[in-house]
Amino acid sequence: MTADDVLALLALLRRAGADVWVEGGWGIDALLGEQTREHQDVDLAYRREDEAAVVAALAADGFAETEDQRPVRHVMTAPDGRAADLHPLAFAADGSAWQESFEPGRPFPYPADCFVEGTIAGTAVPCLSAAQQVFFHTGYEPRPHDVADMERLRRAFGVRTPY
Repeated sequence: MTADDVLALLALLRRAGADVWVEGGWGIDALLGEQTREHQDVDLAYRREDEAAVVAALAADGFAETEDQRPVRHVMTAPDGRAADLHPLAFAADGSAWQESFEPGRPFPYPADCFVEGTIAGTAVPCLSAAQQVFFHTGYEPRPHDVADMERLRRAFGVRTPY
């Protein structure tokens, strides 16, 4: 997944009227303001009520659902291999949100201040804060790129990381 691919998807979803935030590896790179590694996909959080618009816009661009783990997440993939790992969020009046988890009754919290802006290829994009990225990198065995991503966040933002 290239930076141009990510920017094109964000523009497509914006035209569809959907609010989305870049998470995961591209989200970390957005916070850092540079691409630091190759990415297989792009992780996107979106307002749960925008799901129909997100799915329709991606389908119109050739994407098809390849994994369905709703209500937690789902993945849509294009024939050329571009993939979007999609995470529906329910928002509260105070701007915070939550995402279902695989553990019933234990949703992932998104504090209101975690919705920030970063840059991809010099373009401002909505993404998640360094603290939220760290939170999502806990509770599982890290892969080598997860360890490297956390090191980059520690150096750039001085945050404590789980590894």
